[in-house]
Amino acid sequence: MVTLVLPRLVDVSAATRRSVSVAERNVAALKSVYWLLLLSGFVEPLLYLLSIGVGVGALVGDLTLPGGQVVSYAAFVAPAMLASSAMTGALAETTFNFFGKMKYMKLYDGVIATPVQPFEIALGELGWAMLRGSAYSAAFLAVMVAMDLTTAARALVAFPAAVLVGFAFGAIGMSVSTFMRSWQDFDLMGSAQFTLFLFSGTFVPAEAYPSVLRWLVEVTPLYRAVHLIRGVTVGGDGWSWLPDVLYLLAVLAVGLLVASRRMGRLLYK
Repeated sequence: MVTLVLPRLVDVSAATRRSVSVAERNVAALKSVYWLLLLSGFVEPLLYLLSIGVGVGALVGDLTLPGGQVVSYAAFVAPAMLASSAMTGALAETTFNFFGKMKYMKLYDGVIATPVQPFEIALGELGWAMLRGSAYSAAFLAVMVAMDLTTAARALVAFPAAVLVGFAFGAIGMSVSTFMRSWQDFDLMGSAQFTLFLFSGTFVPAEAYPSVLRWLVEVTPLYRAVHLIRGVTVGGDGWSWLPDVLYLLAVLAVGLLVASRRMGRLLYK
C-alpha cells in the first residue's frame, strides 16, 4: 500500500513546488514595481465606490434586497466593487501579461525544458495572479470596514470569497488568452469585461431587468461573484451563497483544465 500511495504523494509535492517556483519567478521579476500595480488596481474601484456608491447613493437612498433587508446604496455597491476588483486584478495578470510571456517573450518555451509541466505553469501563474488580486481585496475590505459598510467579522469571511472569485476569473483569463492571436483580440475581451461590470447586478438589483435579460445576467460569472460577496458582507438567506461557490469552483476547474491543455498544444507543437 505504501509503495502505491507514496510515489503519488511525492509527485503531488513536486508538482506543487514547481508551481510555486513559477509564482516566485514573477515575484522576483516585478517586486520593485509591485506597489504601483497594487495602487492602480485598488484606486479604480475605490473611485467608483465614492462617486457612485456614496455620491449617487445620496440621491438614490436605501435599497431593499430580495430577502427584505434594507441597506444603504453604498453598502449595496461596495460588494460589487470588491468582486469587480478581484476580477480585474486576476484578468490583468492572466491575459495581457500571460499572453506576452507566452507569445512574445517565449518564456514558457524555456520553462518546459525543465521538469515543469504546462499544468504546473498554469497553476503557478494563477497563484501569482491571486497574490495581486488578494492584495486588492484585502485593501478594499479594510476601506469597507472603515466606512461602516460591513463588519470586521463579515470582512474576514468575505476575503476568502473574493479570493475564490479571483481564482475563477484568473482561470477564465488564462484559458481565453491561449486562443488569442494578437494584441488586437484583447479589445473584444475588454468590451466583454466592461459589459459584465455594468450588467452583473453591480449598480442595480438583477430584479430590475426584464425577465429574459435578468436570466442572462444571473448566469454570468461576475453576477455570481457579486451575489456571493454581497450575501456575505450585508447578509443573505441561509445557504443562498452555496450555488455561487459551486458555480465559481466549476469555472475554476474548467478554466484551469482548458488553459493547461491549450498550453500543452501550443508549447509542444
